[in-house]
Amino acid sequence: MPAAGYLFILLFLWWFAVKNAQLRDDFDPLASQREAAMFYGLFLRGHSVEALRRDIDIPKPLLHKWLRTPRFEPGFRDNLKRVYSYRKQVLAIFEELVTSERNRARVQ
Repeated sequence: MPAAGYLFILLFLWWFAVKNAQLRDDFDPLASQREAAMFYGLFLRGHSVEALRRDIDIPKPLLHKWLRTPRFEPGFRDNLKRVYSYRKQVLAIFEELVTSERNRARVQ
């Protein structure tokens, strides 16, 4: 088989793997909970809550800056909005975990 044929097969397999990963993540209702749990684990290991919040959150002005950029295709803008709402969901779950940990520590 010529080298171009192998290259085509590799590119197709890469594209297929990326598409499957995207579909799996789009339909995984626990993805945000797992990610929040990962950040919560870092909190329990002594990382600063404020630093973790900054790592999770996308500030609204930054989102608006990205959306105003003319170089992006319209579909990419929709993806940015989805990522923004996903990050906000992760942040809300993380905040709930931290709050419950602080309340639990206060009760004991």
